[in-house]
Amino acid sequence: MPSRPLDDSPRSLPKPAAGDRRDFFRIEDHIGLELRRVSPGHPEDQNPFVGDHLDSLQAEWRRLDQDVRSQLATLAERDRLLTSLIKSMNGKLDTLARIMAFQQNPLQPEDWQDVTLSEGGLAFDGKSNAWAEGELLAIRMTLPPELFQPQAFAKVIEIIANDTGGARVHTEFTDIHDSDRQQIARHVMRWQIRQRQNE
Repeated sequence: MPSRPLDDSPRSLPKPAAGDRRDFFRIEDHIGLELRRVSPGHPEDQNPFVGDHLDSLQAEWRRLDQDVRSQLATLAERDRLLTSLIKSMNGKLDTLARIMAFQQNPLQPEDWQDVTLSEGGLAFDGKSNAWAEGELLAIRMTLPPELFQPQAFAKVIEIIANDTGGARVHTEFTDIHDSDRQQIARHVMRWQIRQRQNE
C-alpha cells in the first residue's frame, strides 16, 4: 500500500484506526474526477498522474508558496496591513496558477461526475463490474469554482449495484497529504456557505 502522498512530499496523514474514524460532513457535488487503478506492486513514491512537463515547475511553486506563508507569519507581528495585502496578492497568484494549469490540461466532459465528497473519501457512479472491493485507486479531483486539484490514494470499501447495470462505488482515502485534505475541507465549507446563501 502506498505510504507517500501523490505530490512526492514526505508528509502524509496516517490512516485513522477503525474505531477512531471521524464522521466527516459529506456534500453532493459535480467535480472533475480522474481515477487510476493502482497495482499491489506500484512503487510507493511514484505519482500515477506524473507525465505533465510542468510537474517540476509546480513543485517549485509549492516550495515558494510555503516560503511566503512562513515569512508572512513573522511579518504579521510587525505590519498587519502589509501582511493582509500580501496574503491577498498571494491568493490572487494561486488562483491564476490554477486557472493556467487547468487551461493547459482541460478535462473532457466525461471526466466531470456527480459525487459524494468528504474529507474521508468519496463515492461515484460506475459500472458494477468495473471495480472490486478492496481495490486501491489513485484519485485526482478538480473542485470548482476554485479549481483545487487534491490527490489521494483510496480503497474501494463498498459497491452498491443498481437495476441499470451501474453501481455506486464508495471509497475511503488511505493516503492523503495534509494540504490536499485541507483543500477538500475548504471546498466543503464553501459549498455549505453557498447552499445557505441560496436558501
